[in-house]
Amino acid sequence: MAETMQFDLVSPERSLVSTSVTSVQIPGADGDMTAMPNHAPLITTLRPGILSVMTQKGTDDYVVTGGFAEIGDGLTILAESAMSKADLDQVTFDRLHAEAVEVAGTAKTSDIAGAVDEAAKLLSDLNALAAAAGLQTR
Repeated sequence: MAETMQFDLVSPERSLVSTSVTSVQIPGADGDMTAMPNHAPLITTLRPGILSVMTQKGTDDYVVTGGFAEIGDGLTILAESAMSKADLDQVTFDRLHAEAVEVAGTAKTSDIAGAVDEAAKLLSDLNALAAAAGLQTR
């Protein structure tokens, strides 16, 4: 039997998943990574992407739009928003994209260093997410 760890996926709206997993592929802001039992403790930020959760029963995919991952004795994902990949449709993606475009517009008028670059990266990450989910990009 494969070794497992506790995994929790939480968004502001609800707790989506709480289960034992063999590994989780995380869309980290600095690159993708895989968390497994006995992983070194780590906290990282997330970019929009697909979170692949491997259990002894199979793999489930979730969409996250950002947040944090904390790896310790288990793995906790605190997502800005999260949903099952099966629930991501074109209408939902278009809403997320419109919100990101609004953020990009605000960034252009702000005095915050790097805000425009971060907004452009967010839009790029969302388009990559749409392509991975088989949706039309913007």
